[in-house]
This record gives sequence, C-alpha cells and structure tokens, in this order.
Amino acid sequence: MTDSPQFTNRKIVLAQRPKGMPTLDDFRLEEEPLPALEPGQVVVGTEYISIDAFIRTALEEGSYHQNVPVGGVVSGLGVGRILASEEPERKVGEAVFSPFGAQTHVIAPGAMMQPLDETIAPAKARLGVLGMTTGLTAWMGIHVVGEVKQGQTVLVSAAAGAVGSVAAQLAKIAGARVIGLAGGPDKVAFLTDDLGLDAAIDYKREDVDARLRELAPDGIDVYFDNVGGEILDIVLDQIKERARVVICGAISQYQNMGEVRGPSLYLRLAERQARMEGFAVTHFEDRFPEAEADLAGHLEAGRLKLREQVVEGIERFPEALITLFEGGNTGKMLVRV
Repeated sequence: MTDSPQFTNRKIVLAQRPKGMPTLDDFRLEEEPLPALEPGQVVVGTEYISIDAFIRTALEEGSYHQNVPVGGVVSGLGVGRILASEEPERKVGEAVFSPFGAQTHVIAPGAMMQPLDETIAPAKARLGVLGMTTGLTAWMGIHVVGEVKQGQTVLVSAAAGAVGSVAAQLAKIAGARVIGLAGGPDKVAFLTDDLGLDAAIDYKREDVDARLRELAPDGIDVYFDNVGGEILDIVLDQIKERARVVICGAISQYQNMGEVRGPSLYLRLAERQARMEGFAVTHFEDRFPEAEADLAGHLEAGRLKLREQVVEGIERFPEALITLFEGGNTGKMLVRV
C-alpha cells in the first residue's frame, strides 16, 4: 500500500428492487472516501456514464446481466481518466473504458481498464458510435445477424434511440430502403430530416399496421427489433419470404420480466421460411475489431452520426434512466459526472 491522493466517491446504489417502471425511490446517492491504492491498482475519475436498456434488467434478481444487489452500485459502462496509478502500464491522465458503474470514482486493477486512443475519436464515442452497447450492437445486428443487403427493405423499431439510430444508418449505408419506428413527431422528423431515412412511422399517433402496408407493400426483408410486444406481431404479419427478424431488445417488456409476452404470430416464420434470431453483442467479440474499424471509418467520413442527450451530475443518473424507459430521449443518453 502506498500514499496517494484522497478521493471521495459519490455513487448511486439500488435502494430497493423496482416494481414495474423504476422510480427515484428505488435509488440512493451515497458518499464514501476511497482507500489508499494497492500495487497494481488505479483510481479513475469517471467522465461519462452510458444509460442503456440492459441496466433495467440488471436491477432484477436472476438477471441475464449480472444483477445488482440491493445496496450495490447500479451497473453502467463508463469512460474516465486515470487520476492516480500504482500500475506501471497505466499512466495518470490516460483515458480508459470500463464497466465503472454509476459512480464518480473507481479503484480497480489497472489491467481491467481498456486504454482509449483519443486520436481516433473522443473518449465518449466508446459509449456511443464505437460503443459495445450502441454502435457495436447495431453493427452486429445489421451485418452479422440481419445480413442486410442493397435494395432490401429494413424496418427498425426505437429508431430514434441510440442503437436504433445507428442500426438504421448502417442499413442505409448498406444500400437498403429504411423505415424507422419512433414515438412523436419530433422523433419522426429526426429520422427523416437528420438521419435521412426513407420513411418513419409515429407509433403513438399512427396506425402502424396500415402505414407499414402503405410504405412497404411488398413486405419487410429485415426487422431490427428493440421493442417487442404488439409491434413485433404487427411486423411478423408483414414479413417477406426468407425475411430475418433480429431481436436486439424488447424494451416494452422490461418493466415486467416475470411475465414477458412473446409473439402470437410466430407461425409466419414457418409459413414464409423466415427466421427470427436473438443476439447479445458479447457473442461476437471476434468481430469487434472489424466492426470498430468500419464504424470509425463511417464516423470520420461523416456518414454516421449519433445525437447525444447529456444529463449533468451523478445525482441525476436515476432520472436519466427513467427518461430512457419513458421514451424521453433522442439518440444516446449519457450522464456527465
């Protein structure tokens, strides 16, 4: 153990397991002084935390993602900067990425910290366009699972969100005709005017079934689904032969994981020799370098963009998470610590 600067960590812990939609009462802000560093450890000051849908599932007992215990720090991927180091390979001032959790400071082995090359993109891009839960997830879903090809018709749900907006743009870059689903006129305008999608449907105000039949009379080749529920059934009724339905998420179901409702029209898959495949980005780690290079190239060339919605302060982390699940975000939701 060695002398090192003293830091006070502010963290968001799980006060109680949410019942349905999380509320502010489900979380608590705590403060604690950090101990002195052991050999091999570093102190990281968190700069940005990614607000992702998986965080909600991690609040459930028995979650697919490592669940957060009551009283434990809420999950979250982050980028930050090393403030003190007892690990020769990690230097003070270096930008790093790690699953920091919802907290301002982290003590951890330096070997756990992934150094970031800020000449390629700003550090926070590793939570967005180049991020595992955003850009990499979208890339795997579009290119590996969905196998999107030029001239196909692609539908993306939650298309104004972080993953959906990147997935929709990647499908456009691949030469597909892309329709986005989003809630509200501002999000629909964002999809068509800012991202250049061919069409968008406001699921809150329009008849999704009727609009899809109007916009894609020959059917859907690839459906990139972030929502599940009723909309999944509507789309299954309009898929083409040999269509691919990519299950990335089901945000409409996350508030009641004990009674998830699956599709009733799944037999359309058999009738049309189509397939529905779910995935998690961690299944494709061998493709990460290829995806990162492709995404970085699109980003540098200006073909790919991601709107950011930034909430200030660790104390507002629960508010940001609730906003995500209420559909109040456009693009990538981040907390600047």
